[in-house]
Amino acid sequence: MHRTWRGRPFAVRKMEQLWRLVRESHEQPMTGTPRPVQLVKPDELGVTFIGHSSFLLQVNGRKLLVDPVFSKRLIVLRRQRRPGVMVEELPPIDVVLLTHAHMDHLDMASLRRVIRATRRLTGQTPEVVVPRGVEDLVERLGFSRIHGLAWWDQIEVQGLKVTMTPCKHWGARMFRDTHRGYGGYVIEGGGQSVYHSGDTAYFDGFREIGAKLKPEVALLPIGAYFPDTYRSVHTSPEEAVRGFVELGAQQMVPMHYGTFRLGREPMEEPLQRLEAEGERLGIKGKIKILAEGETMHLCPAASIR
Repeated sequence: MHRTWRGRPFAVRKMEQLWRLVRESHEQPMTGTPRPVQLVKPDELGVTFIGHSSFLLQVNGRKLLVDPVFSKRLIVLRRQRRPGVMVEELPPIDVVLLTHAHMDHLDMASLRRVIRATRRLTGQTPEVVVPRGVEDLVERLGFSRIHGLAWWDQIEVQGLKVTMTPCKHWGARMFRDTHRGYGGYVIEGGGQSVYHSGDTAYFDGFREIGAKLKPEVALLPIGAYFPDTYRSVHTSPEEAVRGFVELGAQQMVPMHYGTFRLGREPMEEPLQRLEAEGERLGIKGKIKILAEGETMHLCPAASIR
């Protein structure tokens, strides 16, 4: 028997939802202008928001990309805002970290471009860290080394300690390859640390991650939460703030909003609700909203500027 939803096959309804998102993604022209990459000193932590869940991180002199997506389209779904930096403007990348296999986080075309750009600059290619079960998707792209991690695994990569953290999401590339892992990362080096949660719903793991790893900066998702059924795998802005408080981090940088039309909430709503919740709790100063291409510096004395 086919699974039904409101009297119609579930797969049909899901395809109708997807087609509506695709159609709407083409209705308005893309906005946003890339910026020059801002490099930080080796003893500073730099966090550059590229767009969606993509970041350039500078930790202890190393350059990392998390979930780099530079493509204009994900098959047929078109992005709404341009990436904040261009691949050709990136410094040589030491490590790429991928949180899961969904196409808005693991984009093959973008990964090939990053690998080519670093090879052109240095003659070398980056290492890549992926959840267990995702290795086969990246093994032929040209990375110098592939590291597959499970939750709470820790490895040293390029002098940095990388820990894969739990989350509440799912990791299949296609609907049925459910063996693939998923998670977030805490990256530590030079006495500083940053946490990228990956996609996640709110769960009590935020408190455990904070207690065990004590990240200074938390990159947390705030979009694709409506209809409410989406909150089984995504956080609302209020839930993201709750997770941030439970982590005990010093600064929160929001992500997973404004780039791709993935939920039914208005595109401008996540930031509005985030700011309102920060104001309500009296922690608005701890929430740093970065424009695409903007870089936040965290100095050794842990002062944000």
